[in-house]
Amino acid sequence: MLIEVKNLDVGYQDKQVVFGASLKVDAGEFVALIGHNGAGKTTLLKTICGYLKTGVGEVLYKGEDITNLSPAVNVKKGLSFVHQEKCLFPNLSVLENLQLAAYAVGKTSDLQERLNEVYRLFPILEEREKQMADTLSGGQQKQLAVGMAILVRPDLLLLDEPSLGLSPNLVKDLGAVLKEISEMGTAILLVEQNVKMAISLAKRIYVMRTGQIILEDTHENMMNRESLWDLF
Repeated sequence: MLIEVKNLDVGYQDKQVVFGASLKVDAGEFVALIGHNGAGKTTLLKTICGYLKTGVGEVLYKGEDITNLSPAVNVKKGLSFVHQEKCLFPNLSVLENLQLAAYAVGKTSDLQERLNEVYRLFPILEEREKQMADTLSGGQQKQLAVGMAILVRPDLLLLDEPSLGLSPNLVKDLGAVLKEISEMGTAILLVEQNVKMAISLAKRIYVMRTGQIILEDTHENMMNRESLWDLF
């Protein structure tokens, strides 16, 4: 087991948002977490990587308890998190953003090899490597954010709504890249409101509603359901 989340309760100040959430991701596995807006998906992701703290439940990574460890520590352990919000350095170039990702985790000895890997997956980033990040299109900024996350070659990639704001063609292209990243051996936990995209990519799917995980099912079973409306 790569990561296991057990019975997490999470909230903001006096408002509880996540209630007893449990899930797991095996090494190299592609898992999706879907649910309505406000279901608690992003809150759960942020807790897994340490942006939010919990007093109830635990997060085990490679058998180690990492509950409430800081994101800076967790990224060095092999977790990468791509926020729903913009998470770039806007006044630095594409290349400088990528270089900073490598320096942050001390993985610079084979930097060019890592850059080539990112550029192969996202050719537009190589074309725009000298361009300032805040002058990129929304789709290109999303590609850069994912590129920074995979540059450190994580064991687990956490993605929060990567398709948000993208055109259908870009969503399709992003899905193909995520599938390839998974096939290269990186485990992925994908949070998505684009249910069709999430189910088509993931091997297992969790469904979250009003702060609780109400269903865990396989790709095949979810694809064969006549309707998903009852889940939401």
